[in-house]
Amino acid sequence: MNSSKMILAGGTGFLGQVLLAYFKPRFQSIVVLTRGSNRFHENVQYVRWDAENLGAWQNELENAAVLINLTGKSVNCRYTAKNKSMILASRINSTRVLNQAVLRCHTPPRHFINSSTATIYRDAYDKKMDEYTGEIGHDFSMDVAKRWEAEFFGTDTPKTRKTAIRTSIVLGKNGGAFLPLKRITALGLGGKQGSGKQFVSWIHSLDFARALDFILEKELEGVINVTAPNPITNANFMAVLRKAMGMPLGLNAPKALLEIGTFFLQTETELVLKSRNVIPKRLLEAGFVFQYEEAGMAVREIVGE
Repeated sequence: MNSSKMILAGGTGFLGQVLLAYFKPRFQSIVVLTRGSNRFHENVQYVRWDAENLGAWQNELENAAVLINLTGKSVNCRYTAKNKSMILASRINSTRVLNQAVLRCHTPPRHFINSSTATIYRDAYDKKMDEYTGEIGHDFSMDVAKRWEAEFFGTDTPKTRKTAIRTSIVLGKNGGAFLPLKRITALGLGGKQGSGKQFVSWIHSLDFARALDFILEKELEGVINVTAPNPITNANFMAVLRKAMGMPLGLNAPKALLEIGTFFLQTETELVLKSRNVIPKRLLEAGFVFQYEEAGMAVREIVGE
């Protein structure tokens, strides 16, 4: 790349840390847009923004090779009216203001990658969802995803390529969905959840970072499913996790029990019961090679075998 600057909006969470660790050796300069204070840490510059309004932070976008936006309130919460509003607003507002900032740049970022979600596709047991024939339905999560992508692509940025990454569950050692699953498995509660027939679309954190690197290298635009090529049923995924952790038994959690548990954990059963049967057709067509194609390989590496 001619330019050696990366901008990472919302880069202080789990996925931000994954990308920082991967891209730090590849860029001379990384700027993280954060709601925290301005500071430098390990050659990364943290610049304060509110993720809603233009400000001094927008100058950082000049001459950047890439802008990656990961901003958005976590969906790991109860879907109250207030939380639903915050989930939507945090995604729409940050995307809108970054689009505005890109248009105001004299030399804008060459590539803008915006988060989306594999949850945009309908609950699917009967077919694998790719970027061409995947079916998008109607519920809160899918409607948020549709509006998010519409906001992103609705602004034309003639000098900046745009890619929306429909990311599945990212498995890694230091955060995300894997840690609570590991905890319940250690407690002997790592059986299937609900029917166990629902598909889990997942990707190892290293492959997540590598996929974004590949998107930049190949200059891929439009929507891209960032997920491993082999979805696995929830029952099989939990069996893989139990085996990796040396847990011979795991109690199942029927839906009624999950409803009670998620209420006390202040989250929603959709996060474990929706069947996400998503495949990365465009990445595979472009020649991307996954290091972790099978869930067993990924889980064993993360658990530390």
